Amino acid sequence: MRAADADRERTAERLRDAAAEGRLRPDELEARLETALSAATLGELERVVVDLPAPPPAPPRQQLPVTYLAVSALLIVIWALTGAGYFWPIWPILGWGVWEGPRLARVGLRACHPSASSTS
Repeated sequence: MRAADADRERTAERLRDAAAEGRLRPDELEARLETALSAATLGELERVVVDLPAPPPAPPRQQLPVTYLAVSALLIVIWALTGAGYFWPIWPILGWGVWEGPRLARVGLRACHPSASSTS
């Protein structure tokens, strides 16, 4: 299969990381980078990194708690349609929010700052 620019760049980054860890000498890095950046197929890219450890798996991506937000919106709509008196939806929203709040904050932080690392 033909390699895309993104494939070549990922392989080059993996080679740079291996060199930073001391797995490749500078002359090896240079030769492998040249091969990786001129590779036409994925097989050629694989041969450049075959003797290096596999990269760590990407952390699972957290999803926005859609159910919490949908139920909260539904409760507010019900409240508005039934006369908009005492704002009773605050209690289930806050109760469930105590549970979902920290996760919602982490997802929101990551959405605003994609480079922010996960500490939990």
